[in-house]
Amino acid sequence: MAIKHFSISINGLVQGVSFRWAATRIANNLDIRGFILNKPDGSVYIEAEGEENDLQEFIEWCKVGPERAIIDNCTVKENKLNNYTSFEVRY
Repeated sequence: MAIKHFSISINGLVQGVSFRWAATRIANNLDIRGFILNKPDGSVYIEAEGEENDLQEFIEWCKVGPERAIIDNCTVKENKLNNYTSFEVRY
């Protein structure tokens, strides 16, 4: 399997609901590398790299999020690899 890179933007009630921490746990379980951060507009932005099957599972989770999240929109775009070595929360 080839390693892929996706940029994921998630809009809705996604800040203040532990989205970043839950996503980090899921990403680590799926061996996904990259980062997640809260944007000033209230959205969440993720760059994720890993095996395509694992990324698809992660993206499906992002469309639902943690229990208190309400996802209005999840946009996914494929980009070039950055060769991240871990998954982290950025500020």
